[in-house]
Amino acid sequence: MADTESVNTGSTGAEGKEARWYVAHTYSGYENKVKVNLEKTIANMHLEDQILEVKVPVQEVVETIGGDEGEAEKVEYNEEGERKPQKKKKAPRQKVVQKKLFPGYVFVRMILNDDNWYIVRNTRGVTGFVGAESTEPIPLTEAEMAGLGVSKDTQDFKVGDKVRVRSGVWVNAVGTVDSIDEKQQTVKISIPEFMNGTPVGMNITDITKYE
Repeated sequence: MADTESVNTGSTGAEGKEARWYVAHTYSGYENKVKVNLEKTIANMHLEDQILEVKVPVQEVVETIGGDEGEAEKVEYNEEGERKPQKKKKAPRQKVVQKKLFPGYVFVRMILNDDNWYIVRNTRGVTGFVGAESTEPIPLTEAEMAGLGVSKDTQDFKVGDKVRVRSGVWVNAVGTVDSIDEKQQTVKISIPEFMNGTPVGMNITDITKYE
């Protein structure tokens, strides 16, 4: 799996408590909807320092589509009994698609308290938390988070680094790190195609170094 590292579990929020990663179970196919709805709630309620990140881990897979290799050759004749020219077979083509690593689950990095638990648990599409009991979710360890594509810490990047966007609206766009917010684990990058390089804000997990 490409571009995967362990998670930094040492971040702290406004209450001084440690922000940890928790796993919410969702209805099948609701993973991205839960992510979008929860992020809207976080923004509307200004909870960025409480619920720091919502992630649906994905991996890039190359799929082959199209092509007629598997079809039997059809022989057709016109009204005069002459054989019609064979149609040119379509060549298969490949495309890169993103597939969910863990269908039915959304990963949330937050400070666990009653309010934050309630907000996540009552997001439409969420059926509960993973843990001994859904009311007491168990945080993931670094070993469990390994391989989910979460950056270890902000020290992996510095201002001026050339990076590629891994997810979101600007997926696959290449830009330059303009600033880094270590507390919020966010960055701003300048993408030449966007308003002459006006910095765009995103989570640090949404980018990877471009080589």
